[in-house]
Order: sequence, then structure tokens, then C-alpha cells
Amino acid sequence: MTATPSPTPDRTPGTQAAPRAGKRVLLAAPRGYCAGVDRAVIAVEKALEQYGAPVYVRHEIVHNKYVVKTLEKKGAIFVEQTDEVPEGSIVMFSAHGVAPTVHEEAAARGLATIDATCPLVTKVHREAVRYANEDYDILLIGHEGHEEVIGTSGEAPDHITLVDGPDDVANVEVRDEKKVVWLSQTTLSVDETMETVDALKTKFPGLVSPPSDDICYATQNRQTAVKQMGADADLVIVVGSKNSSNSVRLVEVAKGAGARDAHLVDEAAEIDPAWFDGVETVGVTSGASVPEVLVDGVLADLATRGYEDVEIVKAAEESITFSLPKELRRDLRAEAAALAAGARAAG
Repeated sequence: MTATPSPTPDRTPGTQAAPRAGKRVLLAAPRGYCAGVDRAVIAVEKALEQYGAPVYVRHEIVHNKYVVKTLEKKGAIFVEQTDEVPEGSIVMFSAHGVAPTVHEEAAARGLATIDATCPLVTKVHREAVRYANEDYDILLIGHEGHEEVIGTSGEAPDHITLVDGPDDVANVEVRDEKKVVWLSQTTLSVDETMETVDALKTKFPGLVSPPSDDICYATQNRQTAVKQMGADADLVIVVGSKNSSNSVRLVEVAKGAGARDAHLVDEAAEIDPAWFDGVETVGVTSGASVPEVLVDGVLADLATRGYEDVEIVKAAEESITFSLPKELRRDLRAEAAALAAGARAAG
């Protein structure tokens, strides 16, 4: 088994790499798990420890095949609909969020729920409710059918219109051009989203923007790192699953930044030797749902092909963490208190 090559010192944002001959890897930083994904995965693991298997999860907890299979082996059962969960069971909602009707369905079935919705997605839900209560038309920029979009739309279905990119803008109609606001899915391309917003502002000059960015910090940071290395890369390999919106966007960003070629792979086994014809510099990054073990596998594969020189391209530092879902924290605290009481009684 080939060891993962050791990286060389970081290249700081805004600097250019000195020209170098020979094969090399530009490794994006940050990459991989964001705070919301880390929280969701740990939540499933802690729930399995706390309650025992099975723990049902509505939709894939995050969009990554490896993560889902790993959790299935530990006892998680992934379902698409709430009515697939046996009455009285525990069900966890994925990081992408769900509509209020899903909470109602779960309550009707007597399910114990754990809400692992990413707090940044919850922020968008709250914005949707707020603007709907103020009777705004809400233009939700996002991809039709994505779980996050379905969940957000469910917060105010009578007020939300989906806008799936700039080409959709011409068809958008609102009741009152003075009361229209845009929100967005958290995992979109920053550039394409702003292109859509610009088109909407041209059509609706009074368009209101949300109080802060809806596209999450991790999505933006990963795209920025890819932009910084894209022009220097002959090939960019993005580790991530095809149903991961933010991973797919990274491929698009790499090509837009000047990479000659870019591909999405779930793991090293999907790398095609034909991609390396004439390639000296390979950029590597991973989506926000991807564990680092999969990146390590890609780096090890590249090392066998002669790409052993690894340089970090750092776009930002990330230190954000999110606490576990409140339902899980409550039960963990209760168990800890019971154990402490038992220890005192025994002592």
C-alpha cells in the first residue's frame, strides 16, 4: 500500500506558485467536512450509541455514499418517506432540512424525532417564514428537487417561487415588485447565484436581499480554494458523490477558473488513467460531505502515478463548530445525570 505523500508548506491566498517542472499536486484547503456535516454524522453515531440500533434517518444524512454505507453498517436505516419508519421509532432528519409537514407526519406516527438540520439551513428556513409573514414574494434560488430546496419551500409554499439559475429569471412573476426578496440554497455556486441575483435585480429593481449570505461559509471557502489553484492545474479531481450539490459545483468552478479538465470521483478507484495524458499539475479538493480518508486514497493513487509533490493551497481557516441537535443533547445530559446520581448513591 502506498503511503499518502506529505504536503509542502501552504501557499497563502492571493500568491502565485513559482513555476516548477515535474509532476505535482495542489491540495485545496479547506476541503471536506463542514461543521454542519460533521454535526450530522456525529449525531447519527451518538444516537446509535445512546438508543441502540436501528435509528432511522429520513433521506441520506449527507450526500456521500461512503458516509451513508458506513453508518448503515453501524445500524442506521435510511428511508425516503416518514411513513417507512415504524410507529414509535426514532427518526433523524438529515442535514438538508425538512418541511413543517414532515414534522407533523412524524408526530402523527408517534415518532421520536432528532432534527440534524444544518443550522445554516435553519437560518434560511427562518428567513422564509419571516418574509412570508410580512407577505413578501420569496424568490428561492436553488435546484429543483434538491432536499434542501424542498424543505425550505415547505416553510411558505404560497409565497415561494423557485428560480433555478439565471435562465429561469425571464419566467418569474411576482404580485408586487416592491415586496420581493431573494433567498438561496446554501450549496450553490457563488458566481452563478450572483449572476441570478443580478438578473433578478434588473427585472425587479426593488428586490430585497437577505440580511446575510445564504450560501454557507464552507461552500464559499471550498470554491475560493479551487479558484486559486484552477489556473495552475491541468487536471482537478474533486472527491464527492454525484448527488452532492456542492461537490458538483466544485467541478464547475474548477473549469471556470481555468483548469484544463476536472472530474468528480467518489473514491480513488474511479480515477481514469486516460485523464493524465500531458498532465503535470493535478488539483485535488473534496466536497463538504466527504471524509478525509477518501482524499487520502486519491493522494495515494496519485503518488503511484508519480504525483508525490503536494502543495497546500489555503483559502481560509475554519474553526466553526455546531452543537449536537437539542433532542440528543437533552437525552445525553439526562443519562449523564442518572449515572452521576447512581455513582453518588453507590459511594
